[in-house]
Amino acid sequence: MIVSLLTAYASVICAAPASSQILPEVWGTIGSVDDLVSYGAGARFAGTGLEVGTGEEGATGADFLTFISLPVVSPYLGIGYYTGDETIAYSLGVHLGAGKLVVGGGYHSVRGVNGQLGFKF
Repeated sequence: MIVSLLTAYASVICAAPASSQILPEVWGTIGSVDDLVSYGAGARFAGTGLEVGTGEEGATGADFLTFISLPVVSPYLGIGYYTGDETIAYSLGVHLGAGKLVVGGGYHSVRGVNGQLGFKF
């Protein structure tokens, strides 16, 4: 009986958040393609994300992202569609978490090389 109570107490006090309690994160991104500046913003929740942005010659669109959640670093792959570009856009990159701060970098086929800065809620 005492062992059961101690086990229950320890599991309540030392419990880690469940995967359903994963905090969402948001970020802004700025990059460069063909000497032009590109902008974007994104959000991630539970391993998937959505990023919208503008690229060269005013191409505007969105990407669906899939993250691989590792302890500190989260690589991602994405696929999307942008106006003014007849092909499917793709992206890849990495997010690094440091507490509530998120920094990252990546490459996007329409928006070029980019840096990302954001936070977790």
